[in-house]
Amino acid sequence: MSYYVYILESLKSGRRYTGYTKNLEERLARHNRGAVRSTARGKPYKIIYCEEYEDIGLAKNRELELKRKKGSGLYKFL
Repeated sequence: MSYYVYILESLKSGRRYTGYTKNLEERLARHNRGAVRSTARGKPYKIIYCEEYEDIGLAKNRELELKRKKGSGLYKFL
């Protein structure tokens, strides 16, 4: 089974959100329906970056790494 680490960007505000999921399409749909409390105000969203992992632990660790580095690294280039 695959897990995905993703970065979304709000088409409304330009703010970004990082998360992980097993089903990327369904998770994006939930964000865009307003079903995710932390992103409901910024909908609609688009996926601007995605990585795939076979292990949930690796996906969770990568998500945390990206969240810690929001001010630098990958976020600057997206």
